[in-house]
Amino acid sequence: MREILRSNDAVLISFAEAMLRQAGIASFLADQHISVVEGSIGAFPRRLLVGGEDWMTARRILSEAGLGASLINDEDARA
Repeated sequence: MREILRSNDAVLISFAEAMLRQAGIASFLADQHISVVEGSIGAFPRRLLVGGEDWMTARRILSEAGLGASLINDEDARA
């Protein structure tokens, strides 16, 4: 799986998940429980991951939905 989005904004993450689900792309929300435990200080953002084979399609879908500025770039996704 590859990271496509990282944010503390629960609404943004939820919107991205819904867009991917509607397109038939499976995603996984990492760090959702740790971000709840630490509160809202932003130390641990949630990470949205998709399968490597869906990464480019997911980027296109989320970019077209207006989330392009929030997406992880290729170098960060591989780290």
